[in-house]
Amino acid sequence: MTKLQTATITVDGAYTPNTVTFKQGEPAQLTFNRISTTGCLDEVILPKDTTKYPLPLNTPQTFDIDTSKAGEYEFTCGMNMALGKVVVQ
Repeated sequence: MTKLQTATITVDGAYTPNTVTFKQGEPAQLTFNRISTTGCLDEVILPKDTTKYPLPLNTPQTFDIDTSKAGEYEFTCGMNMALGKVVVQ
């Protein structure tokens, strides 16, 4: 049985941590927890996606991450100003 990989990013004027690493081919979920109204971080655009997903204040949002291909994939705020990265290896 494959264990689910998880990571949590705190959204507080920036993404902390701003890089997360998952193993290729194993299921993964990334949770964003926005704790501040600072900046344009009320939305996130996930790797390999163009949809802007809302990040409600103090309400963690969890997303499935595609780990089928190794590489580095950016996620950004809704205005493409704040950046983070998912590394699949």
